[in-house]
Amino acid sequence: MTSFSFLRQMAQDVRHQKLRTLLTLLGITWGTISVALLVAFGEGLEAQVRKSQRGLGEGIVIAWAQRTSMPWQGLGKGRPLRVTEEDLEALRRELPGVKIAGEYGRGGTFRRERVRISPGMTASNPVFGVMRNLIPAAGGRYVNDLDIDRKRRVTFLGNKLKEDLFGDEDAVGRTVMIDNVPFLVVGVMQKKAQDSSYGGRDEGKAFIPDTTFKGLYGNRYVDNFVFQPSHPSQVPEVRRRVYEILGRRLQFDPADKEAIQMWDTTEGEKFFSAFFLTFRMFLAVIGSFTLMVGGIGVSNIMSVVVEERTGEIGVKLAVGAKPRFIQGQFLAETLVLTAVGGVLGFLFTFGVLAVFPLLGLGDFIGTPTASPVVVLTTAGLLGLIGLVAGYFPARRASLLDPVVALKLS
Repeated sequence: MTSFSFLRQMAQDVRHQKLRTLLTLLGITWGTISVALLVAFGEGLEAQVRKSQRGLGEGIVIAWAQRTSMPWQGLGKGRPLRVTEEDLEALRRELPGVKIAGEYGRGGTFRRERVRISPGMTASNPVFGVMRNLIPAAGGRYVNDLDIDRKRRVTFLGNKLKEDLFGDEDAVGRTVMIDNVPFLVVGVMQKKAQDSSYGGRDEGKAFIPDTTFKGLYGNRYVDNFVFQPSHPSQVPEVRRRVYEILGRRLQFDPADKEAIQMWDTTEGEKFFSAFFLTFRMFLAVIGSFTLMVGGIGVSNIMSVVVEERTGEIGVKLAVGAKPRFIQGQFLAETLVLTAVGGVLGFLFTFGVLAVFPLLGLGDFIGTPTASPVVVLTTAGLLGLIGLVAGYFPARRASLLDPVVALKLS
């Protein structure tokens, strides 16, 4: 049978079963849309959640010195601990390759013309900005090493704080009064998603050199410190070493986890990885069941086609057509029908994905994305369901006895 006659025969089957074919195509199309869109929205939501989580920093650990909860070498428990820059320098020496930054914080009175507000203020070094994803907008910069060395009175503003102080005006190069001391604005933070914080979101804070801060306010001890190994997998070992080094310097039991409390952000990454893997699998299963319903419809319509063409099948078998030829013919028709439904489903899906960003909901639920993995997985599942749905009617047609088939025709 030529390709033309095959298509003509298929078109004839469709004309005879218009309503059933339409409903079957709708089932396959809707099943394809369900799988592709559910997984695409799942990936978009995951990307948005991870983006918001990493607004705090990627693979970082934030640590606070607290009180000892265990006696150690004759010293009682309950002793307050304080960490100095010298302690942090010792950590840097013994943990090469690990980024470490101390952090000082307090509230401050910011004044510019008639605007007067009291946001949070953080002081640290340039490494802190890298670890905490404090990315400057175009035309500005973060605190640099020269600012640290010369104790410059410069500040880097969160984007919301900049709007509160300057509105729509450019802030870089302008002066703001902090506790009645003039500071030059050297940069404004690029807007970022951030779903977790300590002491407030970065968008509403000001950042100044730690040397300037200590010179103005006389702080000797850091409020907390942040460290970041070169790879997240190294975090457990680095944490152990931090307890060991500081335990030796501050005289507390390295096993005393209450002495230095740590917020390990990589634990959140692990949780979200497991959660979204399960979530995507759940969405894929739900969509697959919908697609399977469409596959059942394809199987039903092909069973009807086989019954209607019993006489034709008998004639072909009687004149020498091999069973595998009959089976291949009906299986091919099933796969073509499935492919048409799949193409319609993908076209609708791509249309939704193109329009969705215009709705402005990306900051809340992310932007769905039809990645190659989503497309290939859906197409593979569609092909498998079409193959299974067409196999049994095609096999039944190929096993018909020619004599019996001619009698039933």
